[in-house]
Amino acid sequence: MNIHQNARLTPKGRALLVRRILAGETVQAAAAACGVSPRTARRWLARYRAEGEAGLRDRCSRPHCSPRQTPQAVVERLIALRRQRWSGRRIAEEVGVSPATVSRILRRNGLSRLRDLEPAEPIRRYEHRAPGDLLHLDIKRLGRFTRRGHRITGDRSCRSRGAGWEFVHVAVDDHSRVAFSLILPDERAHSAVVFLRAAVAYYASFGVRIRRLLTDNGSCYRSRVFRQACRELGIRQGFTRPYTPQTNGKAERFIQTVLREWAYARSYRSSKQRANHLLPWLHDYNWHRPHASLGYNPPISRIPTSRNNLLRLHS
Repeated sequence: MNIHQNARLTPKGRALLVRRILAGETVQAAAAACGVSPRTARRWLARYRAEGEAGLRDRCSRPHCSPRQTPQAVVERLIALRRQRWSGRRIAEEVGVSPATVSRILRRNGLSRLRDLEPAEPIRRYEHRAPGDLLHLDIKRLGRFTRRGHRITGDRSCRSRGAGWEFVHVAVDDHSRVAFSLILPDERAHSAVVFLRAAVAYYASFGVRIRRLLTDNGSCYRSRVFRQACRELGIRQGFTRPYTPQTNGKAERFIQTVLREWAYARSYRSSKQRANHLLPWLHDYNWHRPHASLGYNPPISRIPTSRNNLLRLHS
């Protein structure tokens, strides 16, 4: 328990006060030496004689008896009405207590906000058993630039007008979190197929065969050529439910990391320089960066491959 800011004595100071009195010093002299009144000194002495060292600790200031406390039956009635989504003032009028009392009881029971009546569904995390069992795909659009913009220079006339966009295609293995990414000129079906084949080849270099794919409902992933590519590669394709990006959460989370640690991590002179830093950053992410969901081990630690192969890939 926190010591009151105006308290003269701490538990150690009270123990010193008691020891001085028990050593033969008068109550008045010991109290004056410790800066408290004789009445306070006698109180701590009585507590020590009754409870020992435990009696010198701070106690809760809550009264032992609260005769004017709201009856439990009224509290239960109040909570029942709140669960019917009644407002605080309406409950106060119905139960016959003040709105302040209603507010205090609702806050004490965690029902102050209407959203507390229907707690959010608990997060259900999943993870496939082996690398390649599921691959998450997604795309992030980034603006091209040929010189530093106003966020760096402070001059809004420094713009790269007409530079266009570039698209960062990302893939994340569900089990190992090993990621792969490429920057492509668009997010059309042809680019999605190019990225898919490159991703499959990348994971194959670790001895991982991709068996299933999860994407959002973007037109490039729904296209005929993309479905055909999945069939040729022997990959079963799945889609997230509409308006539920959390289903593809590993890719969404990886994109946040990409933006924070690569795209916006430093001041690049141009988007070309930024693109040149993607593969070195990706190598650091897969081989060296600790991952919280993996016990702070890098993603590559979950790839079951031989040491010789790891050395070849890491060199």
